[in-house]
Amino acid sequence: MIKSLIAILLCSLSVGCSLDATPTLELMFAASSKTDSPNVISEGSKAPDFTLPSQDGTSISLQQYRGKWIVLYFYPKDFTQGCTIEAHNFQRDEAQYSLKNAVVLGVSLDSSDSHKQFCAKEGLNFKLLADESTKVTTQYGSLTDYQGKQYAARNTFIIDPSGVVRKVYHDVKPGGHSQEVLSALSDLQRSKG
Repeated sequence: MIKSLIAILLCSLSVGCSLDATPTLELMFAASSKTDSPNVISEGSKAPDFTLPSQDGTSISLQQYRGKWIVLYFYPKDFTQGCTIEAHNFQRDEAQYSLKNAVVLGVSLDSSDSHKQFCAKEGLNFKLLADESTKVTTQYGSLTDYQGKQYAARNTFIIDPSGVVRKVYHDVKPGGHSQEVLSALSDLQRSKG
């Protein structure tokens, strides 16, 4: 019994799994994200433009944020523990992103309605974009397959104000990722200035 409790505690602290119905999904995305897409977006390449619906039903395009730094993060699924932790950390740090002239955009294959419910439940006010067709997730090399279902792999792209990808993160660990991105943004902005 004690060994089981210790195992559960270690699991929840180290990889963000939970006792709900989705621990295998969270474990899979915490451990690796073998993408099925041949597309590879590398640092220094032009970020592919797109338009997707957000949680409030408005269309959001990458182009409309030209002149700002963009943190474009892909995540597997609304309402799962690791994705909730990652979103909460981006929300917590939103003022710091704003001071750096940066916006955070999250993308998953969930619907706009799912995003709307997720934002309401978790108190999120940055844009979550619905890529139900998988087109954008595929363009960014972030489409993965798990047990016959497609998901967005946990990848993040920092895009500069001219639309060039400056930093790429694959297989993101949700816990400290927002701070990692803020640190990278500071370094990138210093080197450009």
